[in-house]
Amino acid sequence: MIKIVELDKESYNGKKFTLRYVTKGYYDIELTKKGFDISYKNFGETKEMSFGDVFFNEWLDEPIAFGAFDGEKLLGYVEGTLEKWNNRYRISNICVFDDSNRQKGIGTLLMDCILKEANKRNARMVVLETQTCNEYAISFYKKHGFRIIGFDLFAYTNTDLERHEVRIEMGKMLDV
Repeated sequence: MIKIVELDKESYNGKKFTLRYVTKGYYDIELTKKGFDISYKNFGETKEMSFGDVFFNEWLDEPIAFGAFDGEKLLGYVEGTLEKWNNRYRISNICVFDDSNRQKGIGTLLMDCILKEANKRNARMVVLETQTCNEYAISFYKKHGFRIIGFDLFAYTNTDLERHEVRIEMGKMLDV
Protein backbone atom coordinates (compact mmCIF):
# COMPACT_ATOMS: atom_id res chain seq x y z
CA MET A 1 0.00 0.00 0.00
CA ILE A 2 1.36 3.42 -1.01
CA LYS A 3 1.60 5.98 1.76
CA ILE A 4 2.26 9.72 1.20
CA VAL A 5 4.23 11.38 4.00
CA GLU A 6 6.03 14.68 4.46
CA LEU A 7 9.77 14.22 4.03
CA ASP A 8 12.05 15.19 6.88
CA LYS A 9 14.21 18.02 5.55
CA GLU A 10 17.15 17.10 7.78
CA SER A 11 17.26 13.53 6.43
CA TYR A 12 16.93 14.41 2.73
CA ASN A 13 18.43 17.90 2.41
CA GLY A 14 20.97 17.99 -0.42
CA LYS A 15 20.81 14.28 -1.25
CA LYS A 16 21.34 13.70 -4.95
CA PHE A 17 19.19 11.65 -7.28
CA THR A 18 19.04 10.93 -11.00
CA LEU A 19 15.76 10.61 -12.83
CA ARG A 20 15.51 8.71 -16.10
CA TYR A 21 12.62 8.70 -18.54
CA VAL A 22 11.95 7.66 -22.12
CA THR A 23 10.50 9.76 -24.90
CA LYS A 24 9.47 9.13 -28.47
CA GLY A 25 9.33 12.78 -29.51
CA TYR A 26 9.32 16.41 -28.53
CA TYR A 27 7.35 19.61 -28.95
CA ASP A 28 9.11 21.77 -31.51
CA ILE A 29 8.94 25.51 -30.91
CA GLU A 30 9.36 27.48 -34.10
CA LEU A 31 9.71 31.25 -34.39
CA THR A 32 7.23 32.73 -36.87
CA LYS A 33 6.45 36.25 -38.06
CA LYS A 34 3.44 36.32 -35.70
CA GLY A 35 5.16 34.72 -32.70
CA PHE A 36 5.66 31.01 -32.16
CA ASP A 37 4.22 27.72 -33.37
CA ILE A 38 4.36 24.52 -31.33
CA SER A 39 4.07 21.15 -33.05
CA TYR A 40 4.83 17.59 -32.02
CA LYS A 41 7.76 15.87 -33.76
CA ASN A 42 8.66 12.19 -33.54
CA PHE A 43 12.32 11.28 -32.94
CA GLY A 44 11.90 8.14 -35.04
CA GLU A 45 13.22 6.10 -32.12
CA THR A 46 12.71 5.94 -28.37
CA LYS A 47 15.32 7.95 -26.47
CA GLU A 48 16.28 7.71 -22.82
CA MET A 49 16.77 11.05 -21.12
CA SER A 50 18.03 11.80 -17.62
CA PHE A 51 18.79 14.62 -15.26
CA GLY A 52 20.31 14.92 -11.82
CA ASP A 53 19.01 17.03 -8.97
CA VAL A 54 18.94 17.23 -5.18
CA PHE A 55 16.20 17.16 -2.58
CA PHE A 56 15.44 20.55 -1.01
CA ASN A 57 17.52 22.54 -3.48
CA GLU A 58 19.12 25.61 -1.90
CA TRP A 59 17.39 28.05 -4.29
CA LEU A 60 14.00 27.15 -2.79
CA ASP A 61 12.51 29.38 -0.09
CA GLU A 62 10.99 27.26 2.69
CA PRO A 63 10.28 24.17 0.57
CA ILE A 64 8.11 21.27 1.61
CA ALA A 65 8.32 17.79 0.12
CA PHE A 66 6.19 14.68 0.26
CA GLY A 67 7.29 11.15 -0.53
CA ALA A 68 5.34 8.18 -1.83
CA PHE A 69 6.46 5.13 0.12
CA ASP A 70 5.85 1.42 -0.22
CA GLY A 71 7.00 0.30 3.19
CA GLU A 72 10.43 1.91 3.62
CA LYS A 73 11.07 2.34 -0.12
CA LEU A 74 10.73 5.85 -1.57
CA LEU A 75 8.96 5.44 -4.92
CA GLY A 76 8.54 9.10 -5.80
CA TYR A 77 8.32 12.56 -4.40
CA VAL A 78 7.00 16.05 -4.94
CA GLU A 79 8.56 19.27 -3.68
CA GLY A 80 7.28 22.81 -3.76
CA THR A 81 7.43 26.28 -2.31
CA LEU A 82 5.35 29.43 -2.25
CA GLU A 83 6.77 32.23 -4.38
CA LYS A 84 5.79 35.03 -2.03
CA TRP A 85 6.47 37.89 -4.45
CA ASN A 86 3.71 36.78 -6.84
CA ASN A 87 1.71 34.34 -4.70
CA ARG A 88 2.31 31.39 -7.01
CA TYR A 89 3.16 27.95 -5.71
CA ARG A 90 6.13 26.45 -7.57
CA ILE A 91 6.41 22.68 -7.89
CA SER A 92 10.16 22.30 -8.16
CA ASN A 93 10.10 18.52 -8.59
CA ILE A 94 7.55 15.79 -9.03
CA CYS A 95 8.73 12.38 -10.05
CA VAL A 96 8.29 8.64 -9.78
CA PHE A 97 11.79 7.22 -9.74
CA ASP A 98 11.42 3.79 -11.32
CA ASP A 99 9.70 3.31 -14.67
CA SER A 100 8.05 0.12 -13.38
CA ASN A 101 6.12 2.22 -10.83
CA ARG A 102 4.83 4.77 -13.35
CA GLN A 103 1.22 4.84 -14.54
CA LYS A 104 0.03 3.30 -11.26
CA GLY A 105 -1.45 6.46 -9.73
CA ILE A 106 1.59 7.43 -7.64
CA GLY A 107 2.15 10.68 -9.55
CA THR A 108 -1.52 11.58 -9.12
CA LEU A 109 -1.32 10.97 -5.36
CA LEU A 110 1.74 13.24 -5.19
CA MET A 111 0.11 15.92 -7.37
CA ASP A 112 -3.07 15.89 -5.25
CA CYS A 113 -0.95 16.27 -2.11
CA ILE A 114 1.04 19.27 -3.39
CA LEU A 115 -2.10 20.95 -4.78
CA LYS A 116 -3.65 20.68 -1.32
CA GLU A 117 -0.51 22.29 0.12
CA ALA A 118 -0.73 25.13 -2.43
CA ASN A 119 -4.39 25.70 -1.52
CA LYS A 120 -3.49 25.63 2.18
CA ARG A 121 -0.95 28.39 1.50
CA ASN A 122 -3.65 30.41 -0.37
CA ALA A 123 -1.63 30.47 -3.59
CA ARG A 124 -3.41 31.93 -6.60
CA MET A 125 -1.92 29.36 -8.97
CA VAL A 126 0.56 26.50 -9.25
CA VAL A 127 3.46 26.54 -11.74
CA LEU A 128 6.14 24.09 -12.76
CA GLU A 129 8.69 23.56 -15.49
CA THR A 130 9.40 20.65 -17.77
CA GLN A 131 11.17 20.18 -21.07
CA THR A 132 9.76 19.92 -24.58
CA CYS A 133 11.14 16.38 -24.86
CA ASN A 134 9.40 15.15 -21.70
CA GLU A 135 6.19 14.33 -23.57
CA TYR A 136 4.77 12.00 -20.91
CA ALA A 137 5.22 14.64 -18.18
CA ILE A 138 3.51 17.24 -20.37
CA SER A 139 0.60 14.85 -20.91
CA PHE A 140 0.41 14.14 -17.16
CA TYR A 141 0.36 17.85 -16.30
CA LYS A 142 -2.33 18.56 -18.90
CA LYS A 143 -4.40 15.73 -17.44
CA HIS A 144 -4.21 17.55 -14.10
CA GLY A 145 -5.38 20.88 -15.51
CA PHE A 146 -2.05 22.55 -16.29
CA ARG A 147 -1.50 24.45 -19.51
CA ILE A 148 1.53 25.99 -21.18
CA ILE A 149 2.09 29.52 -19.89
CA GLY A 150 5.55 30.18 -21.33
CA PHE A 151 8.87 28.83 -22.43
CA ASP A 152 12.55 29.71 -22.39
CA LEU A 153 14.50 28.78 -25.51
CA PHE A 154 17.89 28.91 -23.74
CA ALA A 155 17.29 28.11 -20.05
CA TYR A 156 19.77 25.25 -19.76
CA THR A 157 22.30 25.75 -22.58
CA ASN A 158 22.76 27.76 -25.75
CA THR A 159 21.81 24.64 -27.72
CA ASP A 160 18.45 23.83 -26.10
CA LEU A 161 16.58 24.27 -29.39
CA GLU A 162 18.90 21.92 -31.26
CA ARG A 163 18.76 19.36 -28.45
CA HIS A 164 14.93 19.61 -28.36
CA GLU A 165 15.10 20.28 -24.62
CA VAL A 166 13.47 23.70 -24.29
CA ARG A 167 12.09 24.72 -20.90
CA ILE A 168 8.29 24.90 -20.79
CA GLU A 169 6.48 26.64 -17.95
CA MET A 170 3.08 25.18 -17.18
CA GLY A 171 0.52 26.57 -14.79
CA LYS A 172 -2.83 25.92 -13.20
CA MET A 173 -5.01 28.60 -11.63
CA LEU A 174 -6.47 27.80 -8.23
CA ASP A 175 -9.75 28.92 -6.74
CA VAL A 176 -8.90 31.73 -4.33
